[in-house]
Amino acid sequence: MTTPEPLTPDAPGTLRRPLLTQQWLDLCFVHWAVEPEAVAPLLPAGTVPDSFDGVTYVGLVAFRMHRVGWLGLPGVPYLGSFPETNVRLYSVDERGRRGVVFRSLDASRLLPAAMGRLGFRLPYVWSRMRVEAAGDTIGYTSARRVPGPRGAYSRITVRPGERIGRPTELEHFLTARWGLHHSVLGSTAYLRNDHPRWPLHRADLLVCEENLIEAAGLPAPSGAPVSVLYSPGVPVRLGGPFRAPHPAVGHRRARDH
Repeated sequence: MTTPEPLTPDAPGTLRRPLLTQQWLDLCFVHWAVEPEAVAPLLPAGTVPDSFDGVTYVGLVAFRMHRVGWLGLPGVPYLGSFPETNVRLYSVDERGRRGVVFRSLDASRLLPAAMGRLGFRLPYVWSRMRVEAAGDTIGYTSARRVPGPRGAYSRITVRPGERIGRPTELEHFLTARWGLHHSVLGSTAYLRNDHPRWPLHRADLLVCEENLIEAAGLPAPSGAPVSVLYSPGVPVRLGGPFRAPHPAVGHRRARDH
């Protein structure tokens, strides 16, 4: 496996012709440490867990998607704006490209969830969701509809603190991810993104009740998260088409999910 590319808080390049534009707003990042061996079988072929000081992470990320737009067209106000909660892992491929791997993406709009699932083969599911501010706290709730499993849910409440002047290297590792690895029709693809540097705040986790991580095929977290962050958000550009990494060498082909 090639040495991973350097961690950079800023996107390594600008997408000239983005496939999608959108805003990610009111994000809550909750992360638990996990041994790389525990998640390696869940990653696409040709990738391995991306680790920091020998440990990798599972993330539960809740936010508001805002005004998704296609091919430079203005963002859609209703269908393109909705809460989302994803369960994600961290990956690196044989070119050294760091990315995320989504194990599930709960969204509250049926049409975008169906398009993401059928068009991009991403594990989108339709859920009842809400993001609400109350005083100095923000709450995120989700309850899965289809395709299930029924009973999968999350309830998170955080109190954001002051903005972080100089995020740690681990905080950059967990948030500054400039691509997505994904299995598409038997091969592994990579989708780039770019956005301004994250404005990050550490946050107090007041409530965290969920079984989305276990529903995504991962061990349920057994302790407190190692990192809780909040961001008011950034505008995002997603590139296309998917570009496959080099064939895997000395690495097993993971099951497609």
